Amino acid sequence: MKKLNLTAGTLVGVLLTAPLIGMMYLADQLLDLPFVPFDLFDWLTRVLPGPLITYGIDLMIDIMRWLGVSVADSAKTAEQFLAVLQFFLGGIIAGIVSFVFFDIRNVKPDTITGIVMGALFGLPFIAISIAIGQSTVPSLLQIGWLSLLFLVWGISLSLAYCRLTLVKAEVSAGSEEARTVEKISRRQFLIRLGAATSTITVVGAGVGAIVAHTKGQRLEQSLATSMVHQTETGQEPPFPNSNDPVMPAPGTRPEYTPIKNHYKVFIRTEPTLIDGATWVLPITGLVDKPLMLTLDDIKNNYKSRNQYVTLSCISGRIGTGLISTTQWTGISLKDILADAQVRPEARYLYIISGDGFYESLDLDLITGDTQIMLCYAWDGHELPVEHGYPLRIWIPDRYGMKQPKWITGMEVTDQYKKGYWVERGWDEIARVKATSVIDTVAVKAVIENGKRKLVPVGGIAFSGARGISKVEIRVDGGPWQEAKLRSPLSETTWVIWRYDWPFKEGEHTFEVRCAEGDGTLQIEQVQSNRPSGATGLHRYKANI
Repeated sequence: MKKLNLTAGTLVGVLLTAPLIGMMYLADQLLDLPFVPFDLFDWLTRVLPGPLITYGIDLMIDIMRWLGVSVADSAKTAEQFLAVLQFFLGGIIAGIVSFVFFDIRNVKPDTITGIVMGALFGLPFIAISIAIGQSTVPSLLQIGWLSLLFLVWGISLSLAYCRLTLVKAEVSAGSEEARTVEKISRRQFLIRLGAATSTITVVGAGVGAIVAHTKGQRLEQSLATSMVHQTETGQEPPFPNSNDPVMPAPGTRPEYTPIKNHYKVFIRTEPTLIDGATWVLPITGLVDKPLMLTLDDIKNNYKSRNQYVTLSCISGRIGTGLISTTQWTGISLKDILADAQVRPEARYLYIISGDGFYESLDLDLITGDTQIMLCYAWDGHELPVEHGYPLRIWIPDRYGMKQPKWITGMEVTDQYKKGYWVERGWDEIARVKATSVIDTVAVKAVIENGKRKLVPVGGIAFSGARGISKVEIRVDGGPWQEAKLRSPLSETTWVIWRYDWPFKEGEHTFEVRCAEGDGTLQIEQVQSNRPSGATGLHRYKANI
């Protein structure tokens, strides 16, 4: 009977947890009520040991690369899938444990028992959602809704146990015919339960997906119509390098990244939502004049500037897609701190974000670099929610892990505090490593040059704010040949390069390397991305 209860508990756990997730998702999309699987996942990423979290991130990226899936496009979707799967497995385990417990203790569960089981299963999740969730619905309504769902789950579990297992005493001494009737009855019950819960799951998840898709389309349309640089229409205002004679090889990634394609990395499963109308930035600590700045204060009371910026993620491997370029608009952080009148003994600026992120920045770095920006706009319009609205920071020559988004507070201090990812084993400085990538070997765009045929090869090179002085290509281990460089959009963006390779039929391996502005060659030795960023040469195989 224990084996039967193990199997029955698994089936019932599956059949009851799936519609629970579906109804949560529907309520989340329609009414902004909590979606517990995401809240649970976000909570675990905060409390689990740093090495375990970073190992999980590395493993997920490695699996995606092995499957040929774009990390930049799919990493957040993969996280969300894992969050749902985690909760789903938790519901199944709860079903198994409940059935085994009922059997061992010889419990005949009733409605009260179901309420208790639902409370035991649901209360920790409700507490987590209320503590770190982003729902804008009043807490009492959140608690009431989630309590109802979990209590229904528990009562249904108890009723299913009764229906599936408590007839054993009546049948144990009965005839073979009675046992056959029992099997049929069990099967019919599971079919009916499965049909009912499948319907609820499909309706909840399906309608929720439709609502989510509609929201996504509206967001994309909003981004597309608001962009200053309409890179896909050809109607954009000229870029600073528009007259450069070096044209990207066909198939090279866009020189300027459309906002909808800009890579997204953040510590929660969903972007953090902040009301810009009520948002205030406090600057406190070792200052003689504490500030409380609204978004309008930042926009109107300080000199703004635009900067073309390439941002890259330290988690990216060689040939990374976790790198993008757009135009940032903001103000100098140095100017704001000057107004706050930082005291002489202060040494660090501790930055806090609405998503639970935090980072420390050396004040000497801020005073020595007026480019360090508090950014409130991308591509001429307010920051997208997914990228840190209403305020984020840009620090030249640093990976994205050092650059908080959704900033909600700043404290000037004389004590160093490790940042979120530094605590989890990543590099304390996180200076961008020089990297070069082959995007394309354009075998379908062969150039006829007299009797010669040339194949355009192209890609990007990036070295933070240190610039790129040279890019070289090597084919099949031969000599390094220098590529042509297109002028960058700014001194803080990637460089597009191109090399027209003399055609030679067969399978070939192309390699690329770059040199920083001062001539320093990129590191060719292969090193993991963790803890300081990946190094090594990018290779591209092509059958021509």
